[in-house]
Amino acid sequence: MTRPPTTLAVLLATALAATGVLAGTASASASPAAPVVTRAAIDPALVAGRGAELGVVQQEAENATHTGTVIGPDRTAYTLAAEASGRSAVRLTAGQYVEFTLPAAANAITVRYSIPDAPTGGGITAPLGVKVGSGPTRTMTLTSQYSWLYNQYPFTNDPNAQLLHPDWWITECGCVPSPDYQVQTPFRPMHFYDEQRMLLGRSYPAGTVIRLTMPAGSSAAWTIIDLLDSQAVGAPHVRLKAANALLFGADPTGRRDSAPAIEKAIRWAKKLHLPVYVPPGVYRVDRHIVVDDVTIEGAGSWYTIFRGSEVALAEPAPDGSVHTGVGFSGRDAADGGSTDVHLSGFAIQGDVRERIDTDQVNGIGGALSDSTVDDLYIQHTKVGIWLDGPMSNVTISDTVIVDQIADGVNFHRGVTDSTVRNSSIRNTGDDALAMWAEDDQNARNSFVGNTVQTPTLANGIALYGGTDLTVQGNLVADPVREGSGIHLGARFGAEPFAGTIRVQDNTTVRAGTYELNWNIGLGAIWLMALDRSIDADVQVSGDHFLDSTYNAIMVVSDWPVKDLYEIRGVHFADIRVDGTGTSVLSARAAGSADFRNVDARNVGAVGINNCGSFHFTPAGSEFAVTDLGGNDGGGTTGPWMAAWELPNTITCDDRPPVVVPPAPSPWVQP
Repeated sequence: MTRPPTTLAVLLATALAATGVLAGTASASASPAAPVVTRAAIDPALVAGRGAELGVVQQEAENATHTGTVIGPDRTAYTLAAEASGRSAVRLTAGQYVEFTLPAAANAITVRYSIPDAPTGGGITAPLGVKVGSGPTRTMTLTSQYSWLYNQYPFTNDPNAQLLHPDWWITECGCVPSPDYQVQTPFRPMHFYDEQRMLLGRSYPAGTVIRLTMPAGSSAAWTIIDLLDSQAVGAPHVRLKAANALLFGADPTGRRDSAPAIEKAIRWAKKLHLPVYVPPGVYRVDRHIVVDDVTIEGAGSWYTIFRGSEVALAEPAPDGSVHTGVGFSGRDAADGGSTDVHLSGFAIQGDVRERIDTDQVNGIGGALSDSTVDDLYIQHTKVGIWLDGPMSNVTISDTVIVDQIADGVNFHRGVTDSTVRNSSIRNTGDDALAMWAEDDQNARNSFVGNTVQTPTLANGIALYGGTDLTVQGNLVADPVREGSGIHLGARFGAEPFAGTIRVQDNTTVRAGTYELNWNIGLGAIWLMALDRSIDADVQVSGDHFLDSTYNAIMVVSDWPVKDLYEIRGVHFADIRVDGTGTSVLSARAAGSADFRNVDARNVGAVGINNCGSFHFTPAGSEFAVTDLGGNDGGGTTGPWMAAWELPNTITCDDRPPVVVPPAPSPWVQP
């Protein structure tokens, strides 16, 4: 006699069906075109050993078979090409397609794309046909509801808005506009891209063709395909000895609010010293769930999904929030914070469409000490993970954070002994990875082995003050404007840099962006003294700066404080610079740095652009450069570190012309 399934088995089957895990099979077809695999739109051999390893294979649309039109390459801010991975993508109109050939077996894909905004803002939806092998064409629903910001900070969703700050100086007219000045709208469009994931229902072998087609009759005038990520996702994780959220009333279909059920499961789990297990499904949660001394496990970030709407509060919260939304939060540090929290194996998909800095509508928040975050996928929140200290010993690993209105991860105020490792952050609206020691010192934190792509504003990795910090083995590509690849900033009210700051064995690609307010290009790595001097032991070693739009390295102090603060005692060693639009080093501050074994090629301007603090004294520049030997190579003007430039010769060309370098290539040692 066949036994009837248990209640738990029925619930699990229902949940699996809700996520498409039990979908049918389809036959595969081979493609004659060899797939081109890249990492951050560059040959993987050039970035080997750097960045996250998450089993994802990335292919750029411009390298695939297509019937569309390639846009770019272009690094000009406010353009669709500039925000694309590799600064290029494929534009489709009705009936056109892009075909990708799987380079390895896969059962899941992610499509990064852009479609137009609605004429008055707010976004639209449009279909995309997805045909895998010889199987039927499925429909992926694309949206621009989380894209298309405009205007000045903190931006607006209205493409027809005039200046948000008419009293601010703007580059477009080189002025503070007169009262009757009108900008051309849409003014400064940005944040164009979004992405969608799809489980394919079975594993397809290498050689299978995936065709993405913009259907006839689409509501979108065009569809831009930027890239395809493919991967082999494992079976759903199951935890039997746990407080199963389904047994407490959680709804895996997403129709009912599951927050009360999750909280009941948490309370029960804590009493019995068990983890909470949330099986596959889509769970509606429209507020933050407070966590402390608890483990919450999903079936995997592709299977267990927490999804919620942004909800307006009846009155502002004590922290200034005027909305709430889906997420998990530790207790506030002022209330003692939370400890021993372990979150893993689920996705958080929010509904944040505008930037309100007082809103704490983040994926993960609060203070979490002695805690871990692992295998999460966080999308459409304000900040993926914003942690407010004092707190210590949190590890974030193997996590994907995409399509954020602001930061990816921020260690804010008194965070110590914590790390982000082996994670991928893409399409943030502010710093992708940041440590901000505002009013309370951060210490002994690290960002290790992460991949950052296309932050649309600010930096890939930013340190604002802190003691004994490490940035190691990361890959940062395609920052767009008003920031760059890696940044050390004495600014935003941060505590001073102290101890040893290690920036080691990282690679930046197509970094060195345009600073809108200063009207100059930044370095792929840049140090800025705004609130105070930088005089810690800063060790920059083993880094590769590839295809930098302007400078590879910049030290700068803002003009009003250039005679107050310095950047001194910075040490550069064992570095490769392959391609700069302008110089290897741009010095726009007082201070000093030394260089050892810094090899450069394809340098577009004078190797050292040394303006110091712009006094042009008879004694030379206020910034001294020390040659410790082994600094070889150069470009159009000869050796990048010429004897006549040392130790502090003035070689100031404030805005040298940009010479586009050739693409990076393997580095052959002489």
